[in-house]
Amino acid sequence: MADKINANDLKSQINDFVIIDVRESDELKGGVIEGSIHTPLGLSIRNVKKKQIEDLRDKKICTYCGTGYRGNIAADELIKEGFNAVTLEGGYPSWNSS
Repeated sequence: MADKINANDLKSQINDFVIIDVRESDELKGGVIEGSIHTPLGLSIRNVKKKQIEDLRDKKICTYCGTGYRGNIAADELIKEGFNAVTLEGGYPSWNSS
C-alpha cells in the first residue's frame, strides 16, 4: 500500500508535488485540485508500464480519486515502477473539507 498524505499536508506542500487525478472524466464536474493532471486510472497504469511518464521520475507524485481507492492503486503502480508516489487520504472529498 502506498503512503497517504492528508489534505492539509498536501496543501502546505503543494508546490513539491505533481498531482495526478485518476478519476473518470464524468467525475470532474464536481471540481478538481487546481493544477492537477487528469489521467484516468487505466491510462495512468498504461502510461507507467509503457514508460510514457519518465519525465516525472525525479518528481514527487500525489494521486487522488473520488474516495482514495483508485488513487491508492495508481500510487502503488507508480511505486512498483520506481516512482516516488503517495495518495491523497480520503480522495477529492477530503480536499474540500480541509
